[in-house]
Amino acid sequence: MITAMGLTLDQIVAEAAGLPQEAIIELIDRLMLRIHGGIEPAAERAWSQEIHRRVAEIRGGKEPGIPGEQVSAEIRKIVGL
Repeated sequence: MITAMGLTLDQIVAEAAGLPQEAIIELIDRLMLRIHGGIEPAAERAWSQEIHRRVAEIRGGKEPGIPGEQVSAEIRKIVGL
């Protein structure tokens, strides 16, 4: 079992799951930056604007969302699981 600062990964995930959505997104961003390094500031701004635009379209009913279960099933199919 992997632990970090006395917490197991399951405990960390459980704690993170209780955070507001924006905090979870920021946590994921920070972890991805730690793994992959930073990106150019202009590219980061452009991606942030695009993400916010797409989220607004989905929330506004302009674009339909895709259920998470469907996305997960498609990913499993692609990777052969």
